[in-house]
Amino acid sequence: MSLQEKVIYQIYPKSFQDTDQNGIGDLAGIIQRLPYLHKLGVDMLWLSPIYPSPQKDNGYDISDYCGIDPVFGTMQDFEKLIAAAKSCGIEIMVDMVLNHVSTAHPWFQKALAGDEKYQDYFILRDAPTDWISKFGGSAWAPFGDTGKYYLHLYDPSQADLNWRNPRVREELFKVVDFWLEKGVKGLRFDVLNVIGKDTVLKDNPVDDGKPEYTDKPVTHDYLQELNRATFGKDPSVVTVGEMSSTTIENCILYTRPDRKELDMTFNFHHLKVDYEAGQKWTTCAFDFAELKQLLHSWGEAMSRNDGWNALFWNNHDQPRALNRFIQWQDHRVKGAQMLAAAIHLNRGTPFIYMGEELGMLDPDYADITDYVDIEAQNAYRNLLAAGKSAAEALQIVKTKARDNARTPMQWSAEKNAGFSKGTPWLKIAQNYPMINAARELESGEIFPFYQQLIALRKAYPLISRGSYQAYLPAHPQVYSYLREYEGQKLLVLTNFYADHPKVTIPKEFLNGKELINNYPAKKLTTSFEMQPYQALAILR
Repeated sequence: MSLQEKVIYQIYPKSFQDTDQNGIGDLAGIIQRLPYLHKLGVDMLWLSPIYPSPQKDNGYDISDYCGIDPVFGTMQDFEKLIAAAKSCGIEIMVDMVLNHVSTAHPWFQKALAGDEKYQDYFILRDAPTDWISKFGGSAWAPFGDTGKYYLHLYDPSQADLNWRNPRVREELFKVVDFWLEKGVKGLRFDVLNVIGKDTVLKDNPVDDGKPEYTDKPVTHDYLQELNRATFGKDPSVVTVGEMSSTTIENCILYTRPDRKELDMTFNFHHLKVDYEAGQKWTTCAFDFAELKQLLHSWGEAMSRNDGWNALFWNNHDQPRALNRFIQWQDHRVKGAQMLAAAIHLNRGTPFIYMGEELGMLDPDYADITDYVDIEAQNAYRNLLAAGKSAAEALQIVKTKARDNARTPMQWSAEKNAGFSKGTPWLKIAQNYPMINAARELESGEIFPFYQQLIALRKAYPLISRGSYQAYLPAHPQVYSYLREYEGQKLLVLTNFYADHPKVTIPKEFLNGKELINNYPAKKLTTSFEMQPYQALAILR
């Protein structure tokens, strides 16, 4: 099966299924749920990090790249998962966090102990720049009692690696090969476009210093080298890079097949349209005009220039899209279907985040102590320091916290939603008796709609390979586009609002075939009235 036909499902292992009743999901739990994933129809499972880690940043602080954290199981469990998934026609994608390691990693500990070889594995300077960490505060921390500082673009427990050192690159290429030899067929690279730092690091007050280390030209050289040395030897391996604050121009270069870098990229611009003045820790309604403009500009430019997008609304770092974009209290089901259609019929590889296919929502936590994530805790403190009341600060955290997506998977109406018989590591959303897999499989409308969309991508090369062109780009409520391939055309219409906007349907589609519709079919007319959160695709 080609990359273009695949649909990838992301699992946050800690929250998927617990089998040893310690309140934390494990590899055995993923194996247990393979029949469910096979029924959904997905082709690959991306697992967030499962490596040994002090868990300061939920596993993205790795202390051993080639092990399995005992909390998830053993390497034998991982090998069983690869084999069991393969027998269901499902491959495994692992998370490669190659920009930084935990300060508990042996490399950093040796560096701290004075080993100069390992000191050159990190970015050490006599004086810090003015860069701000992505988690708040300075991006530099004292390097022991040496008088030097080490760079950490994320948490102080995550020390950035020095990719300019060829030894570091060789070590990391060995890590990639280790997992490929285990039978892994997918690699998701964390924050990959920040690995290329300049030799001389300069102050830059613009955007917390991001222009100094984001999308640097040398990053493309590193990716071509990584490709040649590792996954490029096996054309069946799927790669995706998470690109922080990136550009269309760079993502075309990262993903154009002739450049031999990556298969596809994640970008996050469309998930910042509910940031007031570009600031995450704010509350405001989403800007639909901006959302649409971003989806169209990325869709058209990647289509014209042979780039490839990874398409998603949800992941482990984002609040649930239903809470952000839909009046879910009255339209949860139709809204979930519409959001799914908007990306699954699109040009790019769709990613489903666990629970999205059930219409899961953010939890309604009552207290800041319910949040586990370091970023949410830091943000709450910063909001209080900026003069917000405790109630205001909590309300903002509620809308933006990463823990919103990390609540345990809701399998059933049993205690703890069927996730664990122990105490879950993170509180389960209170709505689980109504929103859960057992109920959805029995009588729900979201899961079957996802199955239908996944089947359509495999059945129609037009969906998996067709070009992308914006349609009605100025419409104030509807996101719509045209796909074209070998004489076939598809018109996709998605209504992002709870009312009845009118759209113009081109004459050539009036006698077309309805490929999917989340409402009963209605005769098409040139001036067509859409239903709340309707998704409609017409094939000519």
